[in-house]
Formats: sequence, structure tokens, C-alpha cells
Amino acid sequence: MDDGRTTRAAPNAGAAAPTRSEPLTREESARYARHLVLPEVGREGQERLKAARVLLVGAGGLGSPAALYLAAAGVGTLGIVDPDEVDVTNLQRQILHGTRAVGRPKVVSATARLSDINPHTRLETGAVRLASANALQIVSSFDVVVDGSDNFPTRYLVNDACVLTGRPNVYGSVHRWEGQLAVFATDGGPCYRCLFREPPPPGLIPNCAEAGVFGALPGVIGAAQAMETIKLILGVGEPLVGRLQIFDALTYRWRELEIRRDPDCPVCGDEPTQTGLIDYEVFCGVAPEPSDAESAVGSVEPDDLTAFLARDPRPFLLDVREPVEWSAMNLAHLGAVHVPMGQVGDRLEEIPTDRPVVVYCHSGVRSLEVAKLLVAEGYEDVRNLERGIVGVMG
Repeated sequence: MDDGRTTRAAPNAGAAAPTRSEPLTREESARYARHLVLPEVGREGQERLKAARVLLVGAGGLGSPAALYLAAAGVGTLGIVDPDEVDVTNLQRQILHGTRAVGRPKVVSATARLSDINPHTRLETGAVRLASANALQIVSSFDVVVDGSDNFPTRYLVNDACVLTGRPNVYGSVHRWEGQLAVFATDGGPCYRCLFREPPPPGLIPNCAEAGVFGALPGVIGAAQAMETIKLILGVGEPLVGRLQIFDALTYRWRELEIRRDPDCPVCGDEPTQTGLIDYEVFCGVAPEPSDAESAVGSVEPDDLTAFLARDPRPFLLDVREPVEWSAMNLAHLGAVHVPMGQVGDRLEEIPTDRPVVVYCHSGVRSLEVAKLLVAEGYEDVRNLERGIVGVMG
């Protein structure tokens, strides 16, 4: 590894680079002086950090603080995969990126910032989405993987790729005011599938755009992911293996759940039934084959909603978002009735069967699931509002 050299190529394929000591330069010794006096780090530990290769999946809310602290700590090579561009809505939490980076690929913005944080860290970035076709090659070329993804297909993909390649998976997630943190896929330890065998139904758990997330929360969890990664590289302390930390930002309390390796886990169990990567979009129900119920669901474009509601008989407008979402913004002025998604099955008597029903949520994902449920319950004219309330309100 050449000091001060930065590459912008996609992460390389191949076997993981061995973590072997590389002598520190005089400049590096000065930069890491506060590490060198720590007995748990010292010069040998800092050289291990310099030789380490860490992959960050995502340069967003979690990947931002993790990347900053890993680079600052002297990790020799950081790989970053993220296919997205910087959006103005990212800026309240994704601290790798600034206002001038809006519209630029996140990996380009990240490269500029991290190169300034530590020019000794080599960056191997790719504006690509981690997928079943490339995950094993990419993951196998790193020592540790930090999962900063924000969707279930990628989380399961990262977990399975880490198990199959023998790489530790430093997991983090955030939702509204709550964060989670754990280390999966270590030798003899549990994996993400041991905790969450099956993904939740599509749309059941709103994403950050739908539910919101407090900006400083990913900073807490992402920095903790960096801490766990450094502990793994140094071989010090007690990593969060077999332990799930749950953080409540509103009360600033942490609680811990014990996680045991499931001997029947399909990926890391004693007799695994899955020995390769699968289609995780289908596995998580994001892109299933259209069902009869889904085929029977109609649609309404946002621009056509007002005219559609003027029909006789007047269609029933059903809002299936969470109460906090309804309070923040709703279509009550158009006659919308609020029944949260999780309560629809128990409150069918409130939804008429003698006129069309238009279902909406934030962006159209959860509402489609509810619309399919109504069709399965015998409702004859059910429409999903495409792009949800966002399409109406802008």
C-alpha cells in the first residue's frame, strides 16, 4: 500500500488481504500519537490497522460516521459501495456529504471528504449496488464488512455473503429514534439469520423516507460500528458477538439481548441448506411474481385523484399510514379516513364494500399490500394511489 495514494476503482475481487504489520512512517506516528500510548493499541496495533481492509456497504447515515472514524483511526484500506447520488434530504444525517455535493455520486463525495480526513487511507470505491452477482467477489477481498444498508434485501445479502466468505459482519440499523448494533458471522457466532430468520412483510416497516430518522442517531450507531470494527482488527475487548444492543435515543438507554447461533440456521447452521447467494429481492418479497390479488388491484395517479373522488358513488379514501404520519400530513380535506395498516384486518367493517376504495400510504408500497388484502377479502373495486401522498402533496 502506497502512503497517500487513493484509488477510485470498484473494490477488487479475490482473497482477503492478510492482516500483517506495515511499519508506520514518521508522519503516521505523529498522526496516531494518541493511539500509540494506549496499551491495547501501541505501534503493533496501529500497524495492524494500517494493514487492514474494511468494506463499507453504503455511504449514507450509518456509513458516514463509520467511514470518518475508520479513516481517522488509520485503517489502511476502506472499500465503499453505494450506487446513489447525494440528495438534499440526506444532509441532516449523512455527514460525509455537504451541500455542494448534492447531485454527485456518494462515492465521489465520500472520496473527497475521506482523503482530506486521512490521505494515508487507500479508498477503493464503486458506484454500484451490492448484488448476488458481485457480493462474494467484493466481500472476500476485505477483512471486515460494515453493513450500513437501509433495506432488508441488502442486509440479508450482506449477512449471507459474510457467512459464506468467513468475514465478520458489523451490523447497524436505525429507525426513527431507535438504533441496533451487533457483530454477526464470526467463527462460531450467530448470524443475522439466527436473529431474523425471515424478513418482515413488504411495506410493514416504513423506511427512513416514510417514518423519518433523527439525524444524530445514525451518528451514534455508525460510530459504534467503527468502534466494533477496530476492536475486531486489534483483537481487543469484547466484541458484540452474540449480543444485540438496542439504543433508545429518547431516553438514552441501551438494552442488550442475547443471541445464540441457531443450529438449524439455513446459512450458518450445522447443516446449512443454503450454500450460495439467492435472489434477495424475491426472498424479501420486494419483487414477487404478481399474485391474483395484486393483478386485481387498480391504480389512481396522483394528478387524477381529485377527479376520481368526484365520481358517483364517491370513492372511499383510506389512509393506512401510522398515526404520527397522519398527524404530520394527511388528505382529510379530501375525505380520507385513517386506519393504520396493522389494524385494517380488524376494522374491515369501517371500509365500505358498495363503492370504490382508494388506498394510500407515504409512497404506495404499504398501500398496495392493504389493497391486495381488501381484494382477497372480497372487495371488488380497490385502487392503489400511485406514489402515495408524496405524489399528491409534492
